[in-house]
Amino acid sequence: MSSDAGSVGERSRRVVRADRDELISGLAFAPDRFQIEAFDALDAGRNVVVAAPTGSGKTVVAEYGIAADRVDGRRSFYTAPIKALSNQKYRDLVEIHGEHAVGLLTGDNSINGDAPIVVMTTEVLRNMIYAGRSLDDLATVVVDEVHFLQDTYRGPVWEEVIIHLPHHVRLIALSATVSNVDELAEWIGTVRGPTVAVVERKRPVALDNKYLVADRDENKLHLLEMFIGGGLNRDALKLDESAIRRRPRQDDRGNNRRQSRPTSGGRRLATPGRIDTVELLHDKGLLPSIFFIFSRNQCDEAAKACVDAGIVLTDDHERTAIAGIIDERLSGLDPDDLEVLGYDRFVRQLDAGIAAHHAGMVPAMKEVVEACFIAGLVKVVFATETLAVGINMPARSVVIEKLTKFTGDHHEQLTPGQYTQLTGRAGRRGLDEVGDAVVLWSPWTRFDEAAQLASSSSYHLRSVFRPTYNMAANLIRTHSADEAHRLLNLSFAQFQADRDVVRIEARLERKRETLREKLAEAESPYGDIDEYRGLRDAASAERRQRRNGVSSGQMRGAMAKLKPGSIIRVSHGDVKGPVVVVATAHRTSGVRLTAITKGEALIQIDGEDLVEMPEPVGSIKLPSNFGPQRKGYRRDVAKRLRTADIGSDKQVIRSNPSGRRPLHHDDLDVARDPDLRIRLEAAARADRLQDEITKLQDRVSDKNQSLGDEFDRVLTLLDEWGYADVAEWRLSEHGEMLASVFNETDLLVAEMLREGLLDDLEPADLAAVVSCVVYEHRSPDDPPAPWFSSKEVRSRWIRLAAISEELRTDERRLGLGEHRAPDPTFAAIAHAWVAGEGFAEIVDEEELTGGDFVRTMKMLIDLLRQIAKVAPSPSVRRAAGRAVDEAVRGVVADGSSSS
Repeated sequence: MSSDAGSVGERSRRVVRADRDELISGLAFAPDRFQIEAFDALDAGRNVVVAAPTGSGKTVVAEYGIAADRVDGRRSFYTAPIKALSNQKYRDLVEIHGEHAVGLLTGDNSINGDAPIVVMTTEVLRNMIYAGRSLDDLATVVVDEVHFLQDTYRGPVWEEVIIHLPHHVRLIALSATVSNVDELAEWIGTVRGPTVAVVERKRPVALDNKYLVADRDENKLHLLEMFIGGGLNRDALKLDESAIRRRPRQDDRGNNRRQSRPTSGGRRLATPGRIDTVELLHDKGLLPSIFFIFSRNQCDEAAKACVDAGIVLTDDHERTAIAGIIDERLSGLDPDDLEVLGYDRFVRQLDAGIAAHHAGMVPAMKEVVEACFIAGLVKVVFATETLAVGINMPARSVVIEKLTKFTGDHHEQLTPGQYTQLTGRAGRRGLDEVGDAVVLWSPWTRFDEAAQLASSSSYHLRSVFRPTYNMAANLIRTHSADEAHRLLNLSFAQFQADRDVVRIEARLERKRETLREKLAEAESPYGDIDEYRGLRDAASAERRQRRNGVSSGQMRGAMAKLKPGSIIRVSHGDVKGPVVVVATAHRTSGVRLTAITKGEALIQIDGEDLVEMPEPVGSIKLPSNFGPQRKGYRRDVAKRLRTADIGSDKQVIRSNPSGRRPLHHDDLDVARDPDLRIRLEAAARADRLQDEITKLQDRVSDKNQSLGDEFDRVLTLLDEWGYADVAEWRLSEHGEMLASVFNETDLLVAEMLREGLLDDLEPADLAAVVSCVVYEHRSPDDPPAPWFSSKEVRSRWIRLAAISEELRTDERRLGLGEHRAPDPTFAAIAHAWVAGEGFAEIVDEEELTGGDFVRTMKMLIDLLRQIAKVAPSPSVRRAAGRAVDEAVRGVVADGSSSS
């Protein structure tokens, strides 16, 4: 059970280690109130959740717990969600405890893994737990940035770790300030025992929110306080309300030009230009500053524009120091690689005290920017929001150019949590009395909206936990069926399940509207899309049946697809031959069909009555006055059945011994629809929406079973695909392999290995095929046409795409979220790099940034390393290992310790 650290009961149980003074003697600052409360809780043997603003010293709590473990002769793990943060914490702890006492495990790096203190990514710890590694000597696990619980891919990993860690292990969870920290602590307390929530809302350096407006009527910039005397600045509000809001245009200095002629009473306001803003910050002593722009290209353009405008913010001494850092960090890279990365421009900007920082840059260059900024040598950094996560780079001020960001589909306003994360960098402890957050005027966001965002403290942490295929395989391998379901019920998602009825209802309405739109888009003038999809799905099911046999889940699915009027062949008691389905009923035990025979008999058919999956061999139009209990109705249906064109039994057996109708979906008229792909996607989206609507409705009516139901559907699919025998609660040989595949598309990777798609490939070709499940094209523009090194590699890609589509079809049928489809865009690049081509040639020829190349290659290398361990074929394992050896070189090897 959780407890608030400030409660009377908690104070009465205060425990203080006798050696506390020694443990905290190395701190640069005297401990704050919240840190002392956390120390007390740890000394009392409790789990701790610390929620405090960026830069307030949350990690001091973790360092205290780790130091105490060292004194006690116990081990500590420090986990972080991203490798860059893990690498930084490793360096920090090495400074405190020395290299011999600290290890690092990130997938890229394995340094001193048996050390008493080990820093690792959360995925590494999750894999350790599932692998059954002994953790008897482990005393503490730190989970840094625990608000990553709401990250779609990483979040479930946090919850798995928190749920599965042995109960003797103490948890120290560090989070940004979230509004529901007590709920989080209560959940951890439920799962792991007594837990204390320690909350600090006061920033270590006060924040001053400002509003910067370009006034074109007066040709000046207005830097205004957002709040005066605890309320809105009325002058700023009046100025904003007087504006003519038009889309701004930029001049060649990166500044916004006037937008339109004023109308009566109107005022020409504009977003301040980047050059003007930097000069203003410099004049007012507000540098160094981080200028947040939600576009990589715009970050680069802003830095270039400032330097081109002649802005210089450094002196000779600082430029010498910058040159030293550049030489230290970049001297190992090939000159040709540096040239294609824009090295000269990069150095020229740094010399001026200006830099860009974003994911499109290679890790080594980002490290140079970070080192120069931390040392006070670079005064302005134009960065995307990724800089606000984890990296310790405090500034005198931060500038937020827009309060909206493009998600890839639409623009959406920043959340209070995102605003808090960005502005958390403003103010350097020990150097600044105040940090400034400067929001630029925008024609799309009113001043009162900006002020409301700045004053809001709402940052609600939301679980996105869901059972994955790999998780299910590991639960089967390590727990009983009852235990597996119980563990799912311990998730934070389940804990939160009954708190959002109003929000769910609003989501339902939006999804119903979208469903209506998608159903309209799916209609084809050429024919019935559902018939096409049904035949396609039936063909898929037949292939799966030939491989694995028919499971009860498949039988239920096939019966559920039958529509009234469908004609199927049965062998049921005295009835042998065609019957007409007139109704289907969904029961707890399965699907029951009501059918009429040629002899006018009414029969009930359960799944146990069928030897083979029922597939339509024809159909009739049923009488409009439904009434199967009436003799006249049955006579009419039987008459239509007797005259239906379904061929004789002998004809069917001669033409198709399986008894299935040979018609293929590509034979239908609708297959000629030039917009077929778009309509199929709309229909598939409609299916997903319907499933989502059903699930949301179930959550409203009975939320306690939602995760368990989804887990059961995951198990059904694994059973149908031959990865598990759910009735016997055991994994197949392929299921054991799946349990060791940790990837966003884990089951597709397992199928790729199972079906031999990597067999007999050279390392470069193997890397090209594997890259298809790693890379995701995110640009709104269409991807370039894929290139493959040979017909055989193209054939492997085609087979991979077909497997993926078959899997996605079953995921839709079962109401599961569809896995991300494979993407061949990176295949040519992966092949070229593993084959030995130079980085400069690849990046110069492709529309790809250096940072994206390195990041994608590192994800590919991580998966290749897994394949080198789990592939059934020894030759595939060897080829994957060789591909890793060939890939870890140059900028990729240099980035292995950085990203």
